[in-house]
Amino acid sequence: MVCDETHKMSATVFGGEIKYTKRYRLGQLLSTLTRHFLLMSATPHNGKEADFQLFMALLDGDRFEGRYRDGVHTADVSDLMRRMVKESLRKFDGTPLFPERIAYTVPDQLSDAEAALYRAVTDYVRNEFNRAEALENDKRAGTVGFALTILQRRLASSPEAIYQSLRRRRERLDSRLRELEVLQRGGQAATILPASLPALDGEDIDDLDEAPDNEVAAAEEEILDQATAARSIAELRIEIETLKGLEGQALAVRRSGTDTKWCQLASLLSEIFTPAGIGHRVAEPPAPYGAGAIPPPTPSPHQKLVIFTEHRDTLNYLQQRISTLLGRQEAVVVIHGGIGREERLKVQESFKHDPEVQVLLATDAAGEGINLQRAHLMVNYDLPWNPNRIEQRFGRIHRIGQTEVCHLWNLVADDTREGDVYRRLLEKLEQARQALGGQVFDVLGKLAFESDGKVMSLRDLLIEAIRHGEKPEVKAFLTTVLDLALDREHLQSLLEERALAHDAMDASRVQRIREDMARADARRLQPHYIESFFHEAFKRLGGTARQREPRRYEITHVPAPVRNRDRLIGIGEPVLPRYERIAFEKSLVAPQGQPLAAFVCPGHPLLDAVIDLTLERHRDLLKRGSVLVDERDPGMRPRVLFYLEHAIQDAGLTRAGERRVVSKRLLYVEVNADTTTRHVHYAPYLDYRPIATREPGIETILDHPECQWITRDLEKQVQAHAITQVVPEHLAEVRGRKLELIGKTEAAVKDRLTKEITWWDHRAEELKLHEQAGKPNAKLNSGEARKRADLLQGRLEKRLDDLRLEAQISPLPSVVLGGMLVVPIGLIKAITGQTSSSPTAAVDTQISATRARAIVMDIERQLGFAPTDREFEKLGYDVESRVPGTGKLRFIEVKGRVAGAPTITVTRNEILFSLNKPEDFILAIVEFIDAETHEVHYLRQPFRREPDFGVTSISYDFTKLLSRASIPT
Repeated sequence: MVCDETHKMSATVFGGEIKYTKRYRLGQLLSTLTRHFLLMSATPHNGKEADFQLFMALLDGDRFEGRYRDGVHTADVSDLMRRMVKESLRKFDGTPLFPERIAYTVPDQLSDAEAALYRAVTDYVRNEFNRAEALENDKRAGTVGFALTILQRRLASSPEAIYQSLRRRRERLDSRLRELEVLQRGGQAATILPASLPALDGEDIDDLDEAPDNEVAAAEEEILDQATAARSIAELRIEIETLKGLEGQALAVRRSGTDTKWCQLASLLSEIFTPAGIGHRVAEPPAPYGAGAIPPPTPSPHQKLVIFTEHRDTLNYLQQRISTLLGRQEAVVVIHGGIGREERLKVQESFKHDPEVQVLLATDAAGEGINLQRAHLMVNYDLPWNPNRIEQRFGRIHRIGQTEVCHLWNLVADDTREGDVYRRLLEKLEQARQALGGQVFDVLGKLAFESDGKVMSLRDLLIEAIRHGEKPEVKAFLTTVLDLALDREHLQSLLEERALAHDAMDASRVQRIREDMARADARRLQPHYIESFFHEAFKRLGGTARQREPRRYEITHVPAPVRNRDRLIGIGEPVLPRYERIAFEKSLVAPQGQPLAAFVCPGHPLLDAVIDLTLERHRDLLKRGSVLVDERDPGMRPRVLFYLEHAIQDAGLTRAGERRVVSKRLLYVEVNADTTTRHVHYAPYLDYRPIATREPGIETILDHPECQWITRDLEKQVQAHAITQVVPEHLAEVRGRKLELIGKTEAAVKDRLTKEITWWDHRAEELKLHEQAGKPNAKLNSGEARKRADLLQGRLEKRLDDLRLEAQISPLPSVVLGGMLVVPIGLIKAITGQTSSSPTAAVDTQISATRARAIVMDIERQLGFAPTDREFEKLGYDVESRVPGTGKLRFIEVKGRVAGAPTITVTRNEILFSLNKPEDFILAIVEFIDAETHEVHYLRQPFRREPDFGVTSISYDFTKLLSRASIPT
C-alpha cells in the first residue's frame, strides 16, 4: 500500500500528552492491513524529534513507539527512509535529474474602481474581524474569521468571484434574517448563527487548509454564506445593508469590464503562445524575463500551460475568457473538486496527449497527485495563503520526465495589503533562489515567520496586514519578519535539516550499483519486445498505429473492443479514443520540440487492454506448449526447453493461513538428447521460429529415432536440476538480504522496548513507595504502571517470535509451467529428405567462435577493461566488459568469420539487445585471414531497426559490415 502526502498523518507531543489526528489513526489502521507499506512525504520532519518518531511508528511501532525521552530514545531510520531533494538528484553521468525552475512576479495596478472596491470590502472585513473578537467565543470567532478570510481572498481573485460571493452571502443572511423575524414574532428565541454551522478553532482551520479541494469548497460555501459576528437582529440588518452596498459596487466593477489582473494574463498568454499576439492584443511585460543563467521561455502555439486559481467562480470566468481569446472552446480544459475521478483522469490525459488542448485551468484539486509534466509553463492566477501550495502546484510540472526549464508566473496586485506582503515574499525568494538554487521551493511549507518571540504562519501574516497594515509598527514588523524568515543562512539551515537520511555512498558502491543496474537493464523486458507484440496484437484487434517520427506513432482510432475491455479491467486512467503520439522508449516520450507521447509499457491501460483481449482469445495456446525450430543448429539432436516458477518462503503466515512467499522467479531449463540439463538465462525462445505448415507435424517429429528419448520423465529431471543447481543460488541471495534486515530490526526493537519496560518497572516501584507512604498518584497507580510494563514485555516477546519466523527462510518446490520442443533445422531437413551441412561444419563454427571470443577478451584487457565470457548464458551478447572505476559495462557480441565469407548471421535476440543498449553494445568481428593471422573490427550501433515480428535471425553482408567498422577502442 502506498500513501502520498503522509506528513498529514501526524501526531504531536504537547504538554506531555500525545495528540493523534484522525489521519494518523487511519495510518495506524492501514499499517495493520498490509505487509508492504510505503509512506511518501516532502516534509516528514516538523523539527521535533518526538513527533518524527511518532510518524515513523506508523512503519514499525515496536521500534519507535513510546514516549520520546531525550538521551534515551533515538531514531535510526537509515534502513526505512530515503531522502531525495529534487535539485540534489543526479544521473550517473552527473547531470541533474530535474531541469531548472524559476518563478516570476507579475504585478498589476488596480484601476480606480477596483481600488475603491478593494478598500470598501477590506474595511468591511476588518470591522467584522474586530466584532468577532469582541464575541469572546473562540469557536464562533474562528468561524467568522474563516469566513472573512475567504471573502478577502476572493476579493483578490476576480470581480466575478467577489461579486458572486457577496451576493450569495447577502442572500443567505437575508434569508436567515427573515427566519429570525418569524421566530421572534412567534415568541421563540434563536441564535443568530444556525445550529448546523460548524464551529472552527485554529486546528480545524489548519485541517481545512490541507483538506481535499472539494471538501474545502463545500465548507467555504457553507461558512462564508452564513457566519456572521452580528449579535442581534438589528446588527444583522445593518450588516445586510452593508453587503447590499458592496454587492452593488462589485456588480458595477464586473459590468464595467475593467479587470487589470485579466489583462496581465491576456498579455502573458499572447506572449506564451505566439509572438504575433492573439487578436492583435500584444503587450510586452515591463520587466525582462530570466534570472541568472536560465533562458526565457520560447513562444510557441504548440506548448501547453497550467493556470491555478483558488475559486470555482474565477475558474468559470477564466474558462470563458481564455476560450474566447484563443478562439476555441476545446482549447481549455478544467479540473476542480467537483469533478469525479474518472472525468479528472480523462481531462489529464486529454491535456497531455490531445493537440487541440492548450490550457488546463485548475483549482488545488490538481495540486497533488497529478502528473502534468507535458507542460513546463504555469501561472498562479491566485496565490494561496499556504506557501506549501506553491511548491505542490509547481511540482505538478517539475517532475521526473520533464525536459524543459519550468517557468512560473505569480500574479500579484501591487497596491493591496496582502499583495505587498506576497510581493516582498516572492522577491526575497528569488534572491534566495539565485544564491541557493531551486531548492528554496522545497522549504516553502516550513517557513515560519518569527519576530520578538512571536511566531506566525503566512496566513496569520496576511491577516495581520489586512487588519492593521496601515499602522507604522505593523509595517515595520512585517518587513522585519519577512527578512528574518527568508535570510539566506536560515533557508540553508532548513535545507540541511530536511536531509534526515544521509545516504553517503563511496565511489565503489556507486560503481557496483551502476553495474547491477546495467545487468538488470540487460535482463529486463526490452521495449522492442513490447513494441513488436503491441503492433501485431493491436493490428489483429482491428487497430492501426502509423509512424510519425522514428519509433513514435499516432493512433487515430482505438477499436471499440479495446476501449470496452479497459472499462472492465481498468483501474487507472482511461483508454482514449485516439492518441497524438505513443512511444515504447522513455527517451522518445518527450523529445524537445515534439508532441508528448503516451509511454506504452506494462501498466499502461492501452497495453493492458490489448494483452487481456489477446490472452482471452489465445490463452489455450500457452497450455498446449509449442514446437519451435532452431535455424542456427544444422545438427540432428532436438532439445526440450521447460519454464518453471520457483518461490522462497519464510515461516510467517498470511491472513489465509498459508506460508508467506518472499521471492518468486521464472526459470528456463533446457534438456538435450544425452539428458544433460542446463539453466538458460534471458528469453531463449526468441531465437527460434514456429514450425511452418509445410514442415513435418509434431507426431512425425516425435516418431523419429532422434526423439525417442523424449518422455514424461523429463519433467522430474528438470525439477531435480532446479533443486540442486538453481534454487540454492536463489535461496542464498534472498536469505543474505533478509537476515541482514531482520538482524538490524531485532536489535532496534530490543533496544527500544527494553528501555520502555525498564522505565515502567522503575516507575511502578517508585509509585508503590509513594503509595506505601500515603502519597498516591491521582492519575496513575503502581498497578497500572506494572501492567504497562507487562504488556510491553509481551509485545517484545511476540515481535521477537515473529522475527524468528521471518528468519526461517526455505525454498518451495519448483513448478513446471510448460515446455517446448526445440527442433534443429538439420533434423527437419533430414525428415523431409533435404540435404544438410555436415555436423563437422557446426563443430568448426563452435571452435572458431570460442577462438574469436578469446581474441576479443584479450584485446579488451589490453584496452584496460575487465572482460567476462557470458556466451553460454544466452543473454544476447557474448562478452561483458567492465570499465574500471566507473561501474559502466560494455556488451560485446563476437562473430568469427573466414576472410571473404559472404554473410554474418545475427539472431533476433542479439539485434534487439543492441537496440536496447545502443551506446554500450559492440559487434566485434574477428576476420580469420589464415590459420595464424586475424584482424579484429569493432562496429558500434551495428543495426538500424528491429526485425519483423516473425523473424528469428538476419544475415548481413560481411563486406558491408566491415566497411562500417573501426579498430578496437
